[in-house]
Amino acid sequence: MPSSAASIEEAAAAMEASRAGAGKPDGDEDRVTPLELFFDLVFVFAVTQVTQLIADRPTWTGLGQAMILLALVWWTWAAYAWLTDALDTDQDWVRVVMFGAMVAMFVASLAIPGAFGDQGLLFAAAYTAVRVAHIVLFGLTKDATVTQAARALIPSVSVACGLVAAASFLDGAAQGAVFLTAIGIDYVGGGRGIERWTLHPGYFAERHGLVMIVALGESIVATGIGAGGTDLGGGEIAAGALAIALAATMWWAYFDVVALVAEQRLRDAAPGRAQNALARDAYSYLHLVFIAAIVLVALGSKKVIGHVDDPLELVPAVALCGGVALYLLGHVAFRLRTIGTLNRQRLVVAMAAAGLIPAAVAVEALVSLALVAALMGGLIAYEATRFRETRARVRARARG
Repeated sequence: MPSSAASIEEAAAAMEASRAGAGKPDGDEDRVTPLELFFDLVFVFAVTQVTQLIADRPTWTGLGQAMILLALVWWTWAAYAWLTDALDTDQDWVRVVMFGAMVAMFVASLAIPGAFGDQGLLFAAAYTAVRVAHIVLFGLTKDATVTQAARALIPSVSVACGLVAAASFLDGAAQGAVFLTAIGIDYVGGGRGIERWTLHPGYFAERHGLVMIVALGESIVATGIGAGGTDLGGGEIAAGALAIALAATMWWAYFDVVALVAEQRLRDAAPGRAQNALARDAYSYLHLVFIAAIVLVALGSKKVIGHVDDPLELVPAVALCGGVALYLLGHVAFRLRTIGTLNRQRLVVAMAAAGLIPAAVAVEALVSLALVAALMGGLIAYEATRFRETRARVRARARG
């Protein structure tokens, strides 16, 4: 297995080569449009609702329900990321249908707190409307390959939406099982038939990078909301500063080098099956792990700032420490899929973060937040020092 530094050096050299003339076909540099960013604002509201759901129900059941709903919402967003990679969003009819999808997505987000209760059918109806709008937009394109891909999605999307609706009439373990079945069918069905897709790697990587920023911003908002109604003393101010520091280290872990190298690997993959499979696995699938981890850390930070002097309860402790661990494990998997090497230092820190859970239920919440922030800060400091020259070359070449 090649060394970490050698793998990053190889990707950095590939960046330089591609910019010297071995680039992708015209259109590869299409960038994310304001309409897509506007659409993402509704997604971040859904993420906020998921975080609030766990905050209101800090139990294992509440945590499980929130992760199920996040998986459904994420796959909807991922489907639109593939869609807008193929569509010209400046066309009026595209905008109109996407605005309609935004309305449906907003209603689905409003129903998230009651999706496992009396608002289950409303959530299912709105969720189905979002998925139908997605297929309609695909079907209205003039590209025969895209239209064929849309038709291939109809069976899995139809079954998944039907199961989401059926789940609204159930409760308990049966309801959760039906939701999970819907997710499995949707994820497997949506990941097939991608070999003929024409992907724009620069656009696709940028779209996912931006949604990472949006999710990290939501985590900061959630922490701020957690301080609402409390007297701002030294502990609360310290907790806020630590929460920002933790979010900053999570941003650094992704955007400093990882996002740049992963995008280059996506560009270098052979167009067609290999490139599209990499986009599906590394971005559509594995970025769900990042988003879920950010939601968990947001919950933990929110609970800390509201009760700085008390130990965290078990679920918030797992969310805070386990969320950091999950985020780093997502990075380990992301690197394995994009580069093929193991990031040992992030794996070690992930295990250390998970090991803090017993302490987090015994010490003051502020101390727990300080410990996980110190872990992440130490990791970033180590990587920034250990790979200083490589990092500088990667970023310089990415800037052209």
